[in-house]
Amino acid sequence: MQDERDNGAARWTVVIPYFNEEAFLPATLACLSAQRYRPFRLVLVDNGSTDAGPACAARWAAKQLGIETILLSEETPGQVHALARGIAAADTEFLAIADADTYYPPDWLANATRLLDTAPARTIGFIGHDIRTRPYSLRARLKRRFYSHVAPLIMPHQAHGGGYAHLFRTEPFKASGGYSPGYWPYVLKDHELVHRLFKQGHVAMHPSLWVQPSDRRADRRAVRWTLIERLLYHATPPGLKDWFWYGFMARRFQARGQRDTVLRQRGWGTDKARTRAYYMQDSPGSPLSQG
Repeated sequence: MQDERDNGAARWTVVIPYFNEEAFLPATLACLSAQRYRPFRLVLVDNGSTDAGPACAARWAAKQLGIETILLSEETPGQVHALARGIAAADTEFLAIADADTYYPPDWLANATRLLDTAPARTIGFIGHDIRTRPYSLRARLKRRFYSHVAPLIMPHQAHGGGYAHLFRTEPFKASGGYSPGYWPYVLKDHELVHRLFKQGHVAMHPSLWVQPSDRRADRRAVRWTLIERLLYHATPPGLKDWFWYGFMARRFQARGQRDTVLRQRGWGTDKARTRAYYMQDSPGSPLSQG
């Protein structure tokens, strides 16, 4: 497939917050280097790293062509603060939110551009699918189709993908309030944000938009909801989602100490070889499989 280049100004800003990501960040940046769509802008927001992550980001940025990189620092601990800082710097037509430990296929931005350019005006953005292994398998393809076309009918106005793959029109995204500690300082902020985004327009999914997040966080008890809370989320109609988030879940997360800062607790190693080998083991064309 040929590179897809726009000779005009950048239409995309990609925002990646990171904290102590020297093991994972290089692989994610390699994915962005391999994007077929150019130009775009990348905003990397360091959230108080004490490792070599910021130096890695600076070295990578200096070598890029067609990727305008902005290196920012946010001292207030918490991913939501770093996201808010990065989003504030975005003034392009489109905005992508990405994670520092996630694989993005080479056609990620190209596919998103085509979809947003041809989508109805009421569609304000897309959420990518998360594929843990074998993204080209029949099972993975069927799963993407189910969550693109069936799940939204059964469970409308809900997040069926995570914050590692948000692809939106910038204006309605910012109009929703975006990622903001003033709106939601707790975990599951991607689910709460999608509730606000649906007030701005339609949020869709498409089988061609997928990413591969790492599964390094084996113990997710500190960063997730209970089974009862999740079932109630699915059962609560859109008109009562304000109550669900701000009248019900906010108090429960506050009582359990599940603020956004718990994401800074790390329980995994930093073996770079294993990190590199994790991504896209069966995916042709992966930049991580070369060298």
